[in-house]
Amino acid sequence: MNYSWIKAQFSNPFKSLASFVCKLMVIKGLVLSVVAVSAASAQELNIYSYRQPNLLMPFLDAYQAKTGVSFNVVHAPKGLVQRLKSEGAGSPADVVLTVDASRIAELAASDLLAPLNSAVIEGKVPSHLRANNGTWTALSTRARVIVTSKSRVAKDAISRIEDLAKPEWQGRLCSRKGSHVYNRALLASLVVHHGEAAAEEWAKGYVANLARRPQGNDRAQAKAIHAGECDIALMNTYYFGKMANNEKNPEQKEWANGLRITFFNQDDRGQHINITGGGIVKTSKRQDEARAFLEWLVSDEAQAIYAKINYEYPVDSTQAPSPSVAAWGAFKTDTLSIEKISAATPIAQMIIDRTGW
Repeated sequence: MNYSWIKAQFSNPFKSLASFVCKLMVIKGLVLSVVAVSAASAQELNIYSYRQPNLLMPFLDAYQAKTGVSFNVVHAPKGLVQRLKSEGAGSPADVVLTVDASRIAELAASDLLAPLNSAVIEGKVPSHLRANNGTWTALSTRARVIVTSKSRVAKDAISRIEDLAKPEWQGRLCSRKGSHVYNRALLASLVVHHGEAAAEEWAKGYVANLARRPQGNDRAQAKAIHAGECDIALMNTYYFGKMANNEKNPEQKEWANGLRITFFNQDDRGQHINITGGGIVKTSKRQDEARAFLEWLVSDEAQAIYAKINYEYPVDSTQAPSPSVAAWGAFKTDTLSIEKISAATPIAQMIIDRTGW
C-alpha cells in the first residue's frame, strides 16, 4: 500500500512535513534510512498519530483499498500539541489520532481541532465518548480492569476498584507508574466520582498495598503475578488479549492463563473505560476528506478491525466485540463523560505526585 511512515524527531525544531526530511535509525540493526515526504495531494491525507504504526496500518490498508486515498503518517510518542502550534497555519496535518482521552482533549483545549460536524459520528458514538464542542470523538474503547492470580485470589474477593485500597491486600499489588496516562485517567475518574480528598485517600491505600515500587508496563505486572511477586494488578484488556494469543512469546500465554479478569463496580456505576480518539486539524485544507476517514473509522467495517487486531471494544454499543474479546464476559460500562475524566487529570497527577504512585 502507498503510504509513508515518519517517526517524529522532536529534538528538531518542528519543521513542516512539507519540507521535512526525517532520518530513521535502527541502532541495533545499524540500519539507516532517509524518507522525504512532499505535500500531499487531494487523494492523500496526512496523519499525526500517537497510535503505534503496526496498529494503524490495517486501517490504512483497508481504507486505501476502499477509496484510493493514500496516507503520510507521523508517529509520535509525545509532543503533538507543541508540534502543531509550532507549524501553525502551515501545518500539513489533516487528522490526529490518540490513544488516551487526555491527549485528544489537550489538542482541543489548545484550539487545534476543527468541529467534526458529522451526523454519522453523532449517530454512532454515544455522547459521553465525544467532546461537548464536537471537536473530537472516541474511535474505540478499552477497559482498565483488575487482574488477579487464579490460584491465590478467590474469584469474588474483589468487586470494586475501591477494594484495592483495603489493608487486607497489603503487599499483594503490583503496578506500573501512576503517572502513566492509563492509571492517571483511572484516578481522574475517582476524582470526578468521589472528590479529590477521597481519591487521594484511595491512592494512599493503593500505594501502601504495593508489593514493589511501580515499574514496567501492563505485561510486566502479569509477569510479576506469574512469578509470585504479587497477586493483583491493573491492566488494559487488550494487553490480556495480546498475551493470551502471543505465538512469538508463548511464555506470555502462561502469564495470561494464570490471570482472572474482574470487571469492577458492576453493582454500582460500572467499569471504567478509556478511549482511542480522533479529530480534524483546524488548519487542514482537506477537512472533508479527513471527516470521511473518521466517519469510516466508526463504521462497522473499521470497528471490526479494532476488535480483531487489538482486542478493543467498539464505540457503537450495537456492534458486538470479537469472539475472543466477548469470551472475557459482558460488563456494565461507567458512562461518566470522558471529557470530565480528561479535565480531572491534572488533579489526578498531583495526587500521584503526593502519594508516590
